[in-house]
Amino acid sequence: MLDQFGRQIDYLRVSVTERCNLRCTYCRAEEGDCPKERELTADEFTRIVSVFADLGIKKVRLTGGEPLLRKDIMKIIKNISVIEGIRDLSMTTNAQQLNGRARLLRSAGLNRVNISMDSLKPDRFKAMCGGNLDLVLKGIEESMDAGLTPVKINVVLVKGRNDDEVDDFIELTRDRPLDVRFIELMPLGELGQHGSLRVNNAELISARPHLIPLAPRYSSQPSRDYQVEGYLGRVGFISPHSQKFCRSCNRVRLMSDGNLRMCLGDNSELSLLEALYSGEDALKQLIAEAIYNK
Repeated sequence: MLDQFGRQIDYLRVSVTERCNLRCTYCRAEEGDCPKERELTADEFTRIVSVFADLGIKKVRLTGGEPLLRKDIMKIIKNISVIEGIRDLSMTTNAQQLNGRARLLRSAGLNRVNISMDSLKPDRFKAMCGGNLDLVLKGIEESMDAGLTPVKINVVLVKGRNDDEVDDFIELTRDRPLDVRFIELMPLGELGQHGSLRVNNAELISARPHLIPLAPRYSSQPSRDYQVEGYLGRVGFISPHSQKFCRSCNRVRLMSDGNLRMCLGDNSELSLLEALYSGEDALKQLIAEAIYNK
């Protein structure tokens, strides 16, 4: 499935809910519990993702909000994991409800997880997002034991808040095959509007000459990956501001209410609901046209 710039669109992010049990200061804390009035059912998600797979989508990531807040998340995973053509099914989670569920998620068909963790200091972690750091650390270990690998740790850096922990995070990759990825602050939430709080990833990399560049796992991945010699894990840098990756973008996002976003950094949406209930051909045509015009 090609867009008008010849980019191969084969990656679908699926926001199964906009609800979240944390209030990260760089995200959308001011929006309340849920900015969307309606959420698709598990069967509706399955029907839409099946059409995307027919059109060439091979990789699906379940996101939110917090996807583990969905009571039917296991059904959603089971349904999508068996769709012909889907080769990789992953999830991004804050891990507050992950403990005791990692093996169940793996059995349902989930391949791997990304876990958000912005500080290794309990008090600072709570101040930044309102969560329990111990639950995250336990979730990481449980996910590795369950085979939800590679486990990727997402760290949003905020100047003066947690950027003094960069090397501590890198040390997590010494003895365990974790991927730690540093993500530049996006213009969202109360903090994101302040460019002065953004940490430039290019500067972090240049200040650490011991980081060895690695070949990307996927040609279109936004992360630039590195490794410290002798360490088991990887260190990635996702830099939507200092090193834009629009030219190689291969993804679109399905929102929890059935709207489609062609760009992850743009709030413009296209509703798929009318086409969904007009039949598979109508839905396929609408999606194909939207992809082309991405």
